[in-house]
Amino acid sequence: MPNDQQHPHRKHLPLLRVPLFRLLAINLAIGACAAALLVGGLLLINPAHLRDLIFADDAPGVAIFLLLGSFLVTFGSAAMGSAIMAQAAPRIVTARRVSALNRDRPARTNQQAQEARQTHARAG
Repeated sequence: MPNDQQHPHRKHLPLLRVPLFRLLAINLAIGACAAALLVGGLLLINPAHLRDLIFADDAPGVAIFLLLGSFLVTFGSAAMGSAIMAQAAPRIVTARRVSALNRDRPARTNQQAQEARQTHARAG
């Protein structure tokens, strides 16, 4: 039956169905693109004759690989870390939000506050 068979692309990449892994993979790709753009920009602008130094070497590929690899680790981990930290941001209640929540709540009268204290004292 056709419904019993899995799609071929799901068979090869089951990890992409996990939301956390997908979030990390997307942000790693964003960091890798930023690293590649930065290395390309550095080679294009040639600050402090960096491009001249790299291509004057016998093996310029090694220097470019090390430069790209270090930027990839840096920007990839920064993008993944910021994505993880951004997931917890909506759960943090700030003082401004607490005051907004309290502003929407009707204020107690002195009698209601006294009754609440008496009820709490009896229960405790």
